[in-house]
Amino acid sequence: MIAETICSAVAAAGLGIAAVTAYRKRFLSAARVAAYSLVPLGLVMTGAVQWAADTAFSPVAWAGFGVLGAAWLLFLATRSVERRRGGTRKERRAAARAARQGAVEPAASAPSLGGSSPTRPTAAPPRAGSGRPKAPEDDFSDIEAILKKHGI
Repeated sequence: MIAETICSAVAAAGLGIAAVTAYRKRFLSAARVAAYSLVPLGLVMTGAVQWAADTAFSPVAWAGFGVLGAAWLLFLATRSVERRRGGTRKERRAAARAARQGAVEPAASAPSLGGSSPTRPTAAPPRAGSGRPKAPEDDFSDIEAILKKHGI
């Protein structure tokens, strides 16, 4: 009974603050304050406050909250251990299998990486009057190094 009275008083005070805010021509803020102040009134009218009051004084409900907290901590702990290991056992096995099989044939990406091949054409020297700056001989060397570092 007292919880309902307190929630109703909070709602009335919030609506009063919303009215003063609207009087100051801050309608968006007034609407937001009115929305927040109507929440406790709605909770009282739906009976959620009575349920919450009954739950707050129930030892069984507090034990249930404790069990839920323990479950949440277990989920959190297992997730952090999983991140340190680098994924689940199934994911690690799949990654190891893919690494052993070689997902991409090494020779398949050699031409695109600019690897040394005997049929590689040499670039013609630029003309003197072309106005273009001379392109570096291997402008993808940094990208190639990154790809090699990651085993691609």
